[in-house]
Amino acid sequence: MADLQSQRLVLLRSTTTLFLLLFLSPLPLSSSLSSPNATTADKPSAYEVLQSYNFPVGILPKGVIGYQLDESTGKFSAYLDKNCGFSLEGSYQLDYKSTIEGYISNGRLSSLEGVKVKLLFLWVDIVEVYRSGDSLEFSVGIASAGFPVDNFYVSPQCGCGLDCVDRILSDSDTNSLIQSY
Repeated sequence: MADLQSQRLVLLRSTTTLFLLLFLSPLPLSSSLSSPNATTADKPSAYEVLQSYNFPVGILPKGVIGYQLDESTGKFSAYLDKNCGFSLEGSYQLDYKSTIEGYISNGRLSSLEGVKVKLLFLWVDIVEVYRSGDSLEFSVGIASAGFPVDNFYVSPQCGCGLDCVDRILSDSDTNSLIQSY
């Protein structure tokens, strides 16, 4: 439990600065062209494919239902069952469309579409993510920021981001209180 809390603390600290693009998320990919709903036992998950391109799984939210990848061009599409949004530390908001597209190569995601981060009062597209050693660099076109790869070992969840455990505990505490009356 202490390890989980320390991992969450490290993730949350970096996400405050990560205001720029955090979980560029939606970059699911797979070897060979696949249909969004294809289910084959030997097909790697989108998260495994990310790892094969030298990315941590946490740049993609939980719940990817499928992906396509054209290995000859690097063109990919990742599919969620619906749009996905969540806040980090209560102030930074991320929004993923149900389809995320772009190009992937070893350590680089480019021409991204379908991922936005809210900076102050403005929603900005995350357009590129690349790996530089033990850092991930996120770009919104006019600015970029780098963060340790270690901050992306856990995938955020739609609706609650990294605060899902706290939210579940909160809800069950509330239900226990209500049931005690």
